[in-house]
Amino acid sequence: MKALRLNKGTLELAEIPLPPTGPEALIKVTKAGICGTDLELVRGYADFSGVTGHEFVGIVMQSPEDPSLVGRRVVGEINIGCGRCTVCISGDSRHCTARSVLGIVSCDGAHAEYLRLPSRNLHLVPDGVSDDQAVFTEPLAAAIAAADRTEISPETEIAVIGDGKLGLLCAMTMAQRSDKVVLIGKHHEKMSTIESLGISSIHVDEKNKFLKHFDVVVEASGSQSGFVTALDIVRPKGSIVLKSTFHGMMQWNASRTVVDEISIIGSRCGRFAPALAMLEVGAIPVERLIAARYPLERGVEAFSHASGRGVLKVLLEVS
Repeated sequence: MKALRLNKGTLELAEIPLPPTGPEALIKVTKAGICGTDLELVRGYADFSGVTGHEFVGIVMQSPEDPSLVGRRVVGEINIGCGRCTVCISGDSRHCTARSVLGIVSCDGAHAEYLRLPSRNLHLVPDGVSDDQAVFTEPLAAAIAAADRTEISPETEIAVIGDGKLGLLCAMTMAQRSDKVVLIGKHHEKMSTIESLGISSIHVDEKNKFLKHFDVVVEASGSQSGFVTALDIVRPKGSIVLKSTFHGMMQWNASRTVVDEISIIGSRCGRFAPALAMLEVGAIPVERLIAARYPLERGVEAFSHASGRGVLKVLLEVS
């Protein structure tokens, strides 16, 4: 099969064997997304080698564990737990210490014609959700997870830093819970996209007007400077939710978090069921974030496009 493979820091289109036969479901990938984490992997994040990609929608071709899935359209949660430890037994493999992660840690990913995942990781895509929408399930779930990590009411003052794909999704999902959401970004075109949905935005250069102002700040810029901005604008005893993953060590002034008693909360992957429910009712217009589409055969070019400044979601048309 064809696949995009990262080998010693070089991304290439390769012909590789089909995923080995096993109890997991075999999925024919229809569409896959390129996200910021994929771009960071190419830059060296997590020292990953293998097939990239974790955002996908596809058709189940084989499913020894659950034959009822064959022929059905699915998306898949990306954390593959051991199935035996306490967290796995509790139903949350996201923090299994022995987990692999699709296209990120010890598991070939979705930028390929086929992939394998345990049937327990799969979710049926509702008939009313298109493939274009379904491919956003994983990043939308991650955005919802940010909202779940702290207490939010309609009056909570929230800032989302970063006008990239994840930042826009975080702003959209936060706006489902609070009437006072502001996106802080750098790109006027993307900021106008969020404003057209009734969500306010400000340019990062205007941040000094909002020093120590917000109850909750979601840092989704993918940049270390975004965390510095978050510290500047969160109020004393407020919360910063960190969504960014990037290569390298972060330097910051820890004393500020002590003096202002700021809570710093990490947030990674989210649950797929709430994301699919939002997509089914059209609550989040994810299609507006699609910037370009490429066939898998032009995947290296697609990555180059996706890494450009201000580019939103680039999709791979796989099958």
